Amino acid sequence: MKSLSMETLITRSADRIDLVDSRKMRMPGKTISTCFTLALAACTLLLPVRSALGQTSSAAKPARTHATAATTNSAHTQPWKTIAIPPLHDFKPVQPRRIELSNGLVIFLQEDHELPFIDGTVLIRGGSREQPAEKIGLVSLYGEAWRTSGTATTSGDALDTELAEKAAGIETGGGQANTSMEWSSFKQDFDTVFGKAVDLLLHPAFKADKLALAKRGIETGISRRNDDAGEIAGREAAMLVYGRTSPYARQPEYATVGAVTLGDLKAWHQRTVIPNNMIVAVEGDFDGPAMEAKLRKVFDPLPRGAAIDPLKADFPGPKPGVYFVDKEDVNQSTVEIVGLGTERSNPDYYALSVMNEIFSGGFGSRVVQNVRTKLGLAYSVGGAYGATYDHPGVFRSSAGTKSVSTVAATQAILEEIGRLKTMPPTPDEMRKAKDQVMNSFIFHYDTPEKTLNEQVTLAFYGYPPDFLEKYKTGIEAVTAADVTRVANKYIDASKLAIVVVGNKSEIKPALSTLGAVTDLDITIPPPPGTPKK
Repeated sequence: MKSLSMETLITRSADRIDLVDSRKMRMPGKTISTCFTLALAACTLLLPVRSALGQTSSAAKPARTHATAATTNSAHTQPWKTIAIPPLHDFKPVQPRRIELSNGLVIFLQEDHELPFIDGTVLIRGGSREQPAEKIGLVSLYGEAWRTSGTATTSGDALDTELAEKAAGIETGGGQANTSMEWSSFKQDFDTVFGKAVDLLLHPAFKADKLALAKRGIETGISRRNDDAGEIAGREAAMLVYGRTSPYARQPEYATVGAVTLGDLKAWHQRTVIPNNMIVAVEGDFDGPAMEAKLRKVFDPLPRGAAIDPLKADFPGPKPGVYFVDKEDVNQSTVEIVGLGTERSNPDYYALSVMNEIFSGGFGSRVVQNVRTKLGLAYSVGGAYGATYDHPGVFRSSAGTKSVSTVAATQAILEEIGRLKTMPPTPDEMRKAKDQVMNSFIFHYDTPEKTLNEQVTLAFYGYPPDFLEKYKTGIEAVTAADVTRVANKYIDASKLAIVVVGNKSEIKPALSTLGAVTDLDITIPPPPGTPKK
């Protein structure tokens, strides 16, 4: 299962679940080209010629005024403004079939006969947010060693060879809210590959050498985690928003990774791999009733267990202030201005979506146009009012800027945040924002596998299956007054934290111009037993 970082409010979020579209990895993508732009350009060139010919062919026609000529010329040079844009069709994607077994396991089947492939995923509740604080890294190690260790009858290396011969794949992984198994194959190889996936699901053989290999990978990441300024800023911002010990922000350390044992992996598997804790999704070229029968034969006999309950946590938000990481090997600053976001179940989700697009949705957004284009204070600038499924996201405004413009860029972003509350969006901003949100939204659900992905995600987090169908209506109903209302309700600059990663010696004026500065210690604790220097 691919994990996607949260970048925008609508298109992606930290807890969104994406099923791998392995067919696109195996087959060349289809490219659609069009001559519309060239044709439009040709029309632009031809229209003035026709107009000029008309004027010279009849001496009896009165001369046009300058105003009329200007209007006509404007229409000729911008003909796209005269193109009628039809309203969007009703959002009615082909929905997968949902089946719930008597033991609580949920199955989603999405038939798609375009190509002879079948892909499957098993989602298992329980992820890194549920792992013990003294063993952070457990779920990542589990997701890696599960697949590489193989089963009681087939080693991970042997499984690699067998799958490669069939151009098939089986992968496992661990995320924040879940672990997962995925498999993919040609249609004719489904029974064989599915059988191997089931064997790995029900009879894993966690091995010490594969756990050790996975640990070395995580330890390498720990040793390099302070190399990139953007990574530092994002990590420290999350810790400020959620708390340094929060399950949504804590980081693995040498000690916590070293504490994980083979017994921990086995115990995690036994705790989570139970039918009423899993969702199975299959998509591709198959017969629905026949596939249902195959899945029932495998999963019906599994006994119920104690399912993992959703995590309950407090979200007080960051302590306001300026937080600084001195990184002497850079000549620019990375700025993050952060606070608590919201959940997608919030009734104001639609208005916040439109607000987010107006504020930071793209090159035409306020923060890009004013901070980057007009003021020239940032190489890159953006943000998102983050909304996740079962806990608040992060309200984030970020920028990459020269060291000497760090303070000015930060102040400019804060001013734009304030303008959300005092300057209502114009009709043009509302139109563009809604169009961009809706156009982006539709293209995330334009194939059967994407629709399946969304329905599985909604089921995983307990959302109604028609949540997506209501989205278009919700966005269309948002008014400029709604945007101003939610900006005033949810945005409070006095509750935001400012994180800066940069070279202290080059930042002029000093960050203290923005307020009291707290220096952040990002020293990596050494492995246990390391002699003190």
